[in-house]
Amino acid sequence: MKNRPFVALVAGLSVSIVVAAGLLVFALHQQRGSAQPTIPRPYGVPGNLSDATINLMSLSPLPHRAAPDFTFVDQFGKTVSLHDLRGKNVVLNFMDPHCTDVCPIVSQELIDANRDLGATAKNTVFLAINVNQYNTTVADVNKFSNEHNLNSIPTWHFLTGSFPALLKTWEAYGIDVQSSSPTADVQHTSVTYFINARGQEQYLAAPMVDHTKKGVSYLPNPQLSAWGQGIAQVVRDLTN
Repeated sequence: MKNRPFVALVAGLSVSIVVAAGLLVFALHQQRGSAQPTIPRPYGVPGNLSDATINLMSLSPLPHRAAPDFTFVDQFGKTVSLHDLRGKNVVLNFMDPHCTDVCPIVSQELIDANRDLGATAKNTVFLAINVNQYNTTVADVNKFSNEHNLNSIPTWHFLTGSFPALLKTWEAYGIDVQSSSPTADVQHTSVTYFINARGQEQYLAAPMVDHTKKGVSYLPNPQLSAWGQGIAQVVRDLTN
């Protein structure tokens, strides 16, 4: 399996940098009150999404190729394999269980998306793969899931495993991870893959985060809500 080119990094406590199209969107959101130029609508994105939501999510279509398979354990010690999820839509993220930057923001977006999906939620699985090589225990991912109320999502799985197995999956999905020591901030690519019920990658989004003057991460409520609704709308497109 050929590794994908690594995309942009997200710093654990300091800076969030999103992939190519996301860089422009992120910069625009820093310019309070400034007019946002029109960004061409990508070909092949869901017709049920507004241009504003597509730009916010930096959403882009992917070739419908099989998503790289993996097998890990989740926050309850249950073995989860991607191939066993055929017939379900999958929303896949990569998270650090000690992250205080973009990961908590994404967590709220997933909770909102699960709520917005309503009855469709039972056919959707929300996954995250651990990107912290120094904190790989079931207890680590379960603590994060509890702290951020992710365990309220019936189909939520925060997956972890051995460092070699995690590294192989990071590389397969083009996720760059940098952590110099157990106490250093983990810098990692932040992307969301939308995988259809046939196990094929269909869309890619780039989560974003803003910061207060004191460096505290947040996302304004309207954008946070729009992200949750956008995730739900993309999932509905996967089911059509």
